[in-house]
Amino acid sequence: MVNLGDLGILRAVEESDGTVIATITPTYSGCPAMREITADLEGRLRAAGYERVEIRTALAPPWTSDWITAEGAAKLAAAGIAPPRPAPPRPGPTPLTLTPRPAVACPRCGSPETVETAAFSGTACKSLHRCRTCAEPFETVKAI
Repeated sequence: MVNLGDLGILRAVEESDGTVIATITPTYSGCPAMREITADLEGRLRAAGYERVEIRTALAPPWTSDWITAEGAAKLAAAGIAPPRPAPPRPGPTPLTLTPRPAVACPRCGSPETVETAAFSGTACKSLHRCRTCAEPFETVKAI
């Protein structure tokens, strides 16, 4: 559905002395999917004929949802996952805000009449919502 490049997780791929080096950045520093992402990426590079593969993880700069490509956002929406709005600019430390997050448009019917039902979904980088118009549940990628 969506690939690592679409999500902005794949930062670089280069070849050095016969070794393919791929650099990835997790959406969260403790992302539990990183082991699977690393194994899958290594397996796909080996299947493409590269014998020497190295997967590196870069934590700086940290991933932002703004790295999701327009094509990636469209693919997420087509799969029923609301893509994030652009992340707010933050020149310094992340401020603590206790105001409710704005509603997310339903990826199925487009209605803005949605409600967050859980701050976390299948992964920490997504939240769970329900549309009040079509009554369908859906996930959204959090704007970070």
